[in-house]
Amino acid sequence: MDDLTQLTRFGDRLTFLYLEKGHIEQHLRSIAYVTEQESIPIPAASLALLMLGPGTTITHAAIKNLADCNCLVAWCGEEGTRFYSHGRGGTYQADKLLRQAELYCNQRSRAQVVRRMYEKRFGQLVDANLTIEQVRGREGYRVRNAYREAAERFGLKWEGRNYDPSDWNAADPLNRGLSAANACLHGVVHAGIITAGYSPAIGFIHTGKALSFVYDVADLYKVALIVPLVFEVVSRSDQTVEQRTRIACRDMFCRTRLLERILPDVDEVLHGRADLGEGASESPGGPQSLDDRAEGRDLPRPHDRPPPG
Repeated sequence: MDDLTQLTRFGDRLTFLYLEKGHIEQHLRSIAYVTEQESIPIPAASLALLMLGPGTTITHAAIKNLADCNCLVAWCGEEGTRFYSHGRGGTYQADKLLRQAELYCNQRSRAQVVRRMYEKRFGQLVDANLTIEQVRGREGYRVRNAYREAAERFGLKWEGRNYDPSDWNAADPLNRGLSAANACLHGVVHAGIITAGYSPAIGFIHTGKALSFVYDVADLYKVALIVPLVFEVVSRSDQTVEQRTRIACRDMFCRTRLLERILPDVDEVLHGRADLGEGASESPGGPQSLDDRAEGRDLPRPHDRPPPG
């Protein structure tokens, strides 16, 4: 890619594409998915996230083209239900990452970001007199109530969020569907975060994991988008839940124009303003280990510097 302005704006891209049991190779200035039956061109420059499942191989030239197109590549489990590693993408600029770190390292500014994140989830202002623990308690009630209402709406039995990653099939269809949908959401949010130049690891509510900020941002959408979608999918059939959930997520992300919302929402919760998500130049990089099962949370750390700005 000779001119970075040729890159498709993140908000205008396709959300994600999941491939398995095939070979990905260079095709002209893009890539193609090759099976025993056919070769399918893929518009890499218009794709935000390429998820590679079991049985896929990819050439060095294809990876280079994807990096040139600023398309995040993630290696994942069957039907996209677990992430194992990913490539780097995003921008050459570090200003947003440095600002994100500055907000995190200051007690007052971090607490402000946490409150804005909860206000974004609640759709209303949070009482300034409430402690972070009290706000989290309200969030927990909101999530539990969302599960209960979805179960009543679709006539399903809900026994709580519970699954064992080492014994995937032991989980009930609802929990498998929720995990599959969350993996898709995490991947798309992750692509947006690195495209804008933020760090996926510097979270404000979730902390200490490689994808802490991904979980923070994804939680802005889970209750409103993921929970009702999964319960609806399972209400229709408890067979092939993961595959049907992934397809439903793809369609829902497009219908709700999720990509257009991610970067403005990130900038709103960090700075109290919207970011149009305009430019990101690409920067290829190597794989990193992922773990999409982190749930650890903590409180803002004390710091003796005054808040930035």
